[in-house]
Amino acid sequence: MKKILVCEDEDVIRDFVVINLKRAGYDVTDVNCGEEALRVFESEHGNFDVALLDIMMPGIDGFTVCKKLREKSSTLGIIMLSAKTQEMDKVSGLMIGADDYMTKPFSPSELTARVDAIYRRVLMSYTKSDEPPVIESGPFQLNLKSRTVSKNGKLIDLTQVEYQILEYFMNNKNTALDRTSILNHIWGESYVGDEKIVDVNIRRIRMKIEDEPSSPQYIITMWGYGYKWTEK
Repeated sequence: MKKILVCEDEDVIRDFVVINLKRAGYDVTDVNCGEEALRVFESEHGNFDVALLDIMMPGIDGFTVCKKLREKSSTLGIIMLSAKTQEMDKVSGLMIGADDYMTKPFSPSELTARVDAIYRRVLMSYTKSDEPPVIESGPFQLNLKSRTVSKNGKLIDLTQVEYQILEYFMNNKNTALDRTSILNHIWGESYVGDEKIVDVNIRRIRMKIEDEPSSPQYIITMWGYGYKWTEK
């Protein structure tokens, strides 16, 4: 069963989300505060595929819940919900481990499309691959079975989105990839968000894999176009 955790303090919005996700076939657990979200996640032993987290809540806010859930699980899909349109809210959520964000109000079709896209990505993390088990590139080893990446033998802590981006890069070494192709490959062609999500995730990956993130050696920016993976 597709299990999803919804954390939203506004009853009307929470009911709207729950009804539409249940209609789409999800097993929904809903709570109205961050403290309860963390308690439920712990009591269910992290047995959720996706979490929808409102940013602005009394008590523990959505950013804090996101950070704590990400510390507990690298495979959980996390979508932030915000009534604000400020760019920093979106960037902040992605930088602490969220996979996507949605600005209220949103339609039932957008809700289910975004959740479905995240769920498919989570499902891939449980699917065994028949491809060669390891891709090597410079000091990096990407293991397709365990869906992990290491550098010089040391495991790098990645979310599944970050892993998939690196897999896409390593399968296209020294090839300039435009933002649209990265967006379509990772988030799907039906994704209705903007391309900024690509740049934020690249920034987050650089912080984890580059010796000097401000002067990257592996993920090179192709100005006005996209990015390129280079081997050293």
